Amino acid sequence: MATYPTSDPLLVIIDPAARRTDGESVRIAKDVLSAGAATKVCLPEGPEEFARALARRGSRRPVVVGDDRALLRAVTLLHRRRELAGCVLSVVPVGGALALARSLGVPTGPVASARAVLDGCVRRLDLLVDDSDGVVLGALRIPPLVPPPADPAVLGAGAHRDWLRTCQSLVRTLVARPPRTAAEAQAGTGPARLRVEVDGVTLVDLDQPVEAVSVVPGARGVAAVEVRPLSGPGAELSPLLAEGRAVTVSGAHYRYRADAVVSGPVRTRTWTVREGAWGLVVPAAG
Repeated sequence: MATYPTSDPLLVIIDPAARRTDGESVRIAKDVLSAGAATKVCLPEGPEEFARALARRGSRRPVVVGDDRALLRAVTLLHRRRELAGCVLSVVPVGGALALARSLGVPTGPVASARAVLDGCVRRLDLLVDDSDGVVLGALRIPPLVPPPADPAVLGAGAHRDWLRTCQSLVRTLVARPPRTAAEAQAGTGPARLRVEVDGVTLVDLDQPVEAVSVVPGARGVAAVEVRPLSGPGAELSPLLAEGRAVTVSGAHYRYRADAVVSGPVRTRTWTVREGAWGLVVPAAG
């Protein structure tokens, strides 16, 4: 990682969702950034203004104040303008969905993340790019993960959630699951029949139902692929693991979750690793 010059002027793009959900964190971040560098603050009202602000950044270093979707939007825009390789991004995570930023090494507190913008280091990261020019920063999942209901009247306390998960796991090992229904297929849940190929080699084919597929960009120009076959009665099948530069998933219409966005349905899609394709400012080591 390389230290980034703190003297560069900043273009601080504050996502509208961040302003609505946590105005205090936005104010703190703006104060810290303004105290440490020459800043121009932009307050876009929607995706089009967000895109225009980023396109007109000039020599200013862009800083996105927002959640994972705002970060993903910025990377996608720069990728499609073919400007991603030459533009180092910074992010101050503000909002409800911050798991991606955290996984990439960015602090989620407004003071710590703003200070990292000013005196952090650039980390070059791999990127997954699909054949429709979409990007994946953190993880790709098929089917999309659906968060569990959070109603305490239904689930009770945390111990009750643990008990429920344990019972569900036990039932899965004792009872054969029925074929996926039409409703499950439409929702992108339940078992699926997919062909997964890694660098042209078939990892699993259509004759083996699968519970889940995950693809994560690594740090060496390859993607880590995990396929979980559907377990039979009383059986636990080991996950199938592989690494490669290109991953193709095909089969019946399926949906997938790339970072914070659910896409599809599609019949086939190929994701290719771009090594060191983008730079993100993170705290300096030590």
